Amino acid sequence: MKFSVLALDYDGTIAHRDRLDPNAREAIARARATGVTVLLVTGRILGELQRVSGGLHFVDGVVAENGAVVHFPESHHTTVLAPGVPAAFLAELARRGLACTAGEALVDADAALGPQLLDVIRSMELPLVLLYNHGRVMVLPQGVSKATGLQVALAMLRLSARNMVAVGDAENDHELLRLAEVGVAVEWGSAALAAAADTVLRGSGPSAVAGFVDALLATGELPMPSRPRRRLRLGHAEDGSEFSLAVRGRNVLVAGDAKSGKSWVTGLLCEQLILYGYCVCVIDPEGDYRSLEGLPGVTVLGGEEPPPQPAQLTRALRYPDRSVILDLSHVPQATKIDYIRGVLPALTAMRRQTGLPHRIVVDEAHYFLQEDGTPLLDLDLNGYTLVTYRASRLPEAVLASVDVMIVTCESDPAEVAALKMRCEGCQDREDPAWARLPYLGVGQAVALPITEESRGALRVFTMGPRLTPHVRHRQKYVDVPVTEAHAFLFAAADRPGRGIRRARTLREFVDALDGLTPAEAAPYLRRGDFSRWIGEVFGDQALADEIRARERRHLEGGDRETVPELVAAVRARYDLTGSRLSEVPPSGAGPSSGTSS
Repeated sequence: MKFSVLALDYDGTIAHRDRLDPNAREAIARARATGVTVLLVTGRILGELQRVSGGLHFVDGVVAENGAVVHFPESHHTTVLAPGVPAAFLAELARRGLACTAGEALVDADAALGPQLLDVIRSMELPLVLLYNHGRVMVLPQGVSKATGLQVALAMLRLSARNMVAVGDAENDHELLRLAEVGVAVEWGSAALAAAADTVLRGSGPSAVAGFVDALLATGELPMPSRPRRRLRLGHAEDGSEFSLAVRGRNVLVAGDAKSGKSWVTGLLCEQLILYGYCVCVIDPEGDYRSLEGLPGVTVLGGEEPPPQPAQLTRALRYPDRSVILDLSHVPQATKIDYIRGVLPALTAMRRQTGLPHRIVVDEAHYFLQEDGTPLLDLDLNGYTLVTYRASRLPEAVLASVDVMIVTCESDPAEVAALKMRCEGCQDREDPAWARLPYLGVGQAVALPITEESRGALRVFTMGPRLTPHVRHRQKYVDVPVTEAHAFLFAAADRPGRGIRRARTLREFVDALDGLTPAEAAPYLRRGDFSRWIGEVFGDQALADEIRARERRHLEGGDRETVPELVAAVRARYDLTGSRLSEVPPSGAGPSSGTSS
């Protein structure tokens, strides 16, 4: 992922005995010249920091007083984020002869005074905490940390912590490093911080930071953490152990038969990325991912409305805490292909400039990326998830860029062979797990050997639960009709002269179902027509099971409220808001069974 934010602690990291290291200062200037935003994050009181550093215009922003104060040198704008130091507390410290320095919300003192400061806090019952840093102790309001202040600064600058490297050295830098995508501890600092960091910067003092910054600038990308903290839990392997993927910005391929669970596992990955704070753009040809809108910061564009123009889409993705589901379920296939081939280059340009979105998901990727599809993806930046039931149709360059392969049930021998070709060494040795691909059950998937976490073998796992509900092609069939052969036929046996009514969308189905009398509905309920149609035509087994249970209950007791319950069940599962469709004109003669043909 793109490296665009650098957060640096001051004392002990880029400064020694108050003095800013000249090599570090020059490296900071080089970083800013390339467009990287540099933020100073320190426990120092702002005025004191300005004095010892010789001025703060060498950085873009300052988080001072361990997160309680945010300051922007260029505009001279300062925001205090925490309650001020209680005057009564300062008076009591003076009365006891405890030497200290007070800032806007922080009190700084010698670490040896910690027990006495704590005694004052306890005796006065104040909501204050102690935080040690080298030989000093800070008194802070509860809940204030370098991370809380830095989050505010990032939001004000419209930047993402997921594009940030943070470097620190001491006890008060733990939260800072945890917030960053890559948290770096300097070797010459706290051993406990080094043990918790993603990466340790080797060296003996602040001058080493300059070389580290220059190495980041040379690639323009975030370094690979040696101990990645963020993981995406996919489920459990057959030995009962948890199976998860490290978040590393890799390209991911999700392949398998239709209706085999590809969008389930993709949605599972997206949910966790969004909750981790990544900006995700899902190109959703069939409306499978609309339910992700239930997560914070997620917006669905398109659907029943015209899809946004590329410029409108990129504007919606300018905010790092926003994700977009681009629902194209109402767009004709030919138009859809042309549209996506216009959108992907716009997203590529945006990622090059801002690093957003962090991940782009392309479902039904084989439709949009075959032939001349390679230039549509910025394979140097990675961060793509491609979902397809025809991986063999993807361009060679795209397949070669994939680092993670997750496969649900795959029954096509040609597709299995194509996937096997992507796994180095799989042609030379036969793993019996390959023979299981056509027989994987519902909710099962396998990570192929190319995936680092599979440890060189095929790792079969059972998928974990989703946070948001999922229905395959959930919104597509609300108004987009199925084929005539798959329409539900409402027979006219109990409605002389009214002919046969065909329902080809869920809206038409609910409209017709809602108008049935108990006598008219009885034959369908007895045969289980409603549940069979929902399950076989839409693949929505959860709703089919719910309807089937009501059909059985009707058979057992002749419940006259069954039809309203069925209507309510479908409406609860699908978004059917909007005007009801007028009745479909009756057609001529047809079968009287009422089942889908």
